[in-house]
Amino acid sequence: MAEPGPVKMAKRGPVKTQYHLAKALHPTPSVLKEAIGQVDGFNAKFAVLITRLVGTMWCAYLFAVIALIGLGPALKPGGEGIIAWIAQTFLQLVLLSVIMVGQNVQSLAADARSANTFRDAETILDRLDLHTQGGLKTILDRLDQIAPPQIAPPATPPAAPQQANPAGDEP
Repeated sequence: MAEPGPVKMAKRGPVKTQYHLAKALHPTPSVLKEAIGQVDGFNAKFAVLITRLVGTMWCAYLFAVIALIGLGPALKPGGEGIIAWIAQTFLQLVLLSVIMVGQNVQSLAADARSANTFRDAETILDRLDLHTQGGLKTILDRLDQIAPPQIAPPATPPAAPQQANPAGDEP
């Protein structure tokens, strides 16, 4: 039987978050339709739609514009003040969408890493299968050829130290 040749693995680097930005930042109608199709019921579909739309950078830009419209009254004397405007309006509106976008990007990257790990585990398990050529038996046989197992003589256990009997009774 011929020796199997070297197995070529596809070179794959680590999954980068930046490769998933476009999918998370600008969901297409087909992506929205697919996400809505994965849930049942009107409320679930509506929640997925709103979550997907609010979790985009376009929504963050829109919220920033809405917040900037309220900046004028915040700067007038007797207005709510710039600090209150920043804390209550700008941060809440804009950061809501930005945080959701970040979570979407991280989730997509984690999904891709998980898929790569699964493919790698399947490949390893397939190659270590006992019933396929190049499996675990082939590896063990080759290791035995390189360094045959050495049988060591059984070690004698050390003698247990004798303890003095505190009561003075003989056993």
